[in-house]
Amino acid sequence: MGGISSHSAAERCAHRMGLYGCPLLLLLLIGASVCWGECPCSDPALCQPIQDTRDFEVYVFHVCGENWKFYDWAHVTTVALFADYEPELLCYAHSKGARFVLTGDVSLKDMVDPDNRSAWITKKVNLAKMQYMDGINLDIEETVLRDTPEYYALTALVKETTEAFHREIPGSQVTFDVAWSPKHVTSRCYNYTAIADLCDFLFVMSYDEPPQIWTECIAGANAPFNQTITGYEEFINIGIDPKKLVMGVPWYGYDRTCLELTEDNKCVLQKMPCQDAEFSDDEDCQVGYSSIMKQVNSSLSGRLWDDFQKAPFYNYKDPNGKIHQVWYDDPESISLKVAYIKTLGLRGVGMWHGDLLDYSDDPIAQQQTADMWKVLLP
Repeated sequence: MGGISSHSAAERCAHRMGLYGCPLLLLLLIGASVCWGECPCSDPALCQPIQDTRDFEVYVFHVCGENWKFYDWAHVTTVALFADYEPELLCYAHSKGARFVLTGDVSLKDMVDPDNRSAWITKKVNLAKMQYMDGINLDIEETVLRDTPEYYALTALVKETTEAFHREIPGSQVTFDVAWSPKHVTSRCYNYTAIADLCDFLFVMSYDEPPQIWTECIAGANAPFNQTITGYEEFINIGIDPKKLVMGVPWYGYDRTCLELTEDNKCVLQKMPCQDAEFSDDEDCQVGYSSIMKQVNSSLSGRLWDDFQKAPFYNYKDPNGKIHQVWYDDPESISLKVAYIKTLGLRGVGMWHGDLLDYSDDPIAQQQTADMWKVLLP
């Protein structure tokens, strides 16, 4: 779902955890046991779908491991699963009144055929029912041009998926991930107003945004403040109800190797990546917040602040003597954006992703993690 927006980090994490090493037969057997077995929760009531909707949405993507045990469950409303299915997580989420939803990605080329589309939706609904889940997050980030078969198929997919889930699972939730702006980011020319109307809400991936200064090839913020807020205004200006928008914030940053570091802390980069619209979405350069916190205090510069982009960064030297610059988001930068949730009347907030913090018993890490959860509440 999100450069980390393609959620490919989930796959890398899953591979490390051995989540994709099971033979197909084993996966089928697991699915069968869920389908034919009893409710996996000690209290059968916890297998009932969540039907209540809270006033403020806190949307969490779970990618791997057992960090979910340490989430701020007092405020979490939805957990979207980008990892292997965990019955224990299902029971725990439901015990806290939080929805536990599937994630779905599919080739739009296949969805042009109504029969293929119907079959895919039926499969997802059945899987959700087998696993006692509460809906689906559609994370489809394909290039789509206006007035193409894929353009209309995508809108139909959202409509039919929402109708099927709402019909088959009372109170279920269908959400759709969108880039930080509706202005055809990376040629995603979707029918945003229709999609927003047809599903429960949009999760706006306000990260992996392009450089604000195209005249210079320099490192910059992952989610610069002014550009991020402008994106929400653009969604609202095309007629989307603010209550259909959840603000996504990044719990990761980008580590860039500098060709040169100027006296005013500009990290000069190679020309070629800066000419690419996907410049900021480089998986090899992505680094999670917990790793950043372990490095920043011992870096060459310590934490620095850019008041134009309203984001922190720092410089460090690698073992080969090369200078790097790391841009990221922390409680200060996130709080500035989250304050606009009330101003704009948005539905809530979420992050990519919930497992990028340090949930260890180290007192400093515990405080850093608590601060990141706390800042999500405007």
